Amino acid sequence: MSDIEKIQLFESKKVRTVWNEKEEKWYFSVLDVIEALTDSKDPTDYFKKMRRREAGLAEYVGTNCPQVEMLTPSGKHRKTLAGEMEVILRIIESIPSKKAEPFKRWMAQVAAERINQMIDPERSIDQAVADYRRLGYSEAWINQRIKTIEIRKGLTDEWKRGGVTKEVDFAFLTDLMSKTWSGLTTKEYKKYKGLTKENLRDNMTNMELLLNALAEETATEISKQRNPEGLSENAGIAKEGAEVAKTAKEEVEKRLGHSIVSPEKAIDYIKSPEELPFPKPDEQ
Repeated sequence: MSDIEKIQLFESKKVRTVWNEKEEKWYFSVLDVIEALTDSKDPTDYFKKMRRREAGLAEYVGTNCPQVEMLTPSGKHRKTLAGEMEVILRIIESIPSKKAEPFKRWMAQVAAERINQMIDPERSIDQAVADYRRLGYSEAWINQRIKTIEIRKGLTDEWKRGGVTKEVDFAFLTDLMSKTWSGLTTKEYKKYKGLTKENLRDNMTNMELLLNALAEETATEISKQRNPEGLSENAGIAKEGAEVAKTAKEEVEKRLGHSIVSPEKAIDYIKSPEELPFPKPDEQ
């Protein structure tokens, strides 16, 4: 399972985080933490001075802070220094800030919430809704996106029931369906939209989401009736489901007079950073 990347908010300050599924730990951007605690306009320089001032800290960071890929405000992924909770707590000790204690409590809350979400998946849905709202998506889009998450899970559960368990096979089936209904593989679709590592579905229009969901829901229902076994049989059903969406897509396009598959991405149709209820951080 791939790691989960999220932007958390501490007192209206963005803190980039990545949940490591294997270790079951959050990794926090060190520079984002420093900016949140100090309000420094140049957290990189602030951190350099900290390490020069405290040799023990420099050695500790060098040993315990890996470079983790995180999303920048421009939509690109770049490696940035990150630390798990224990490491961040050690760094906080070297920062004279009245926000230190509230930040510690906030980190504990972030960690606890993730554990609760793993125990009760409904919490993940509630959090996803809150995150999409915070990022500026419309209520109509959010409702549609949450429904597609449910539909996707139903399909992957069917694939697992049919003996498909490897991530590479999940990716193959997903590509097969995407290519069949949209004419593009997942990689080609993301390239068409100008995406790199961003989530493709988070950058689909309402109509794209609807057609993709139609393909997946149809494949799920066919699978429940036929009980396929193995990758080959599941692939045949996946293609059938996607062909239903392809037919619908062609009919809609004929009536609208333009392609449904759109180069639009999230940045084109959600609020700009200046309109959101928190400041845009400097790109690290």
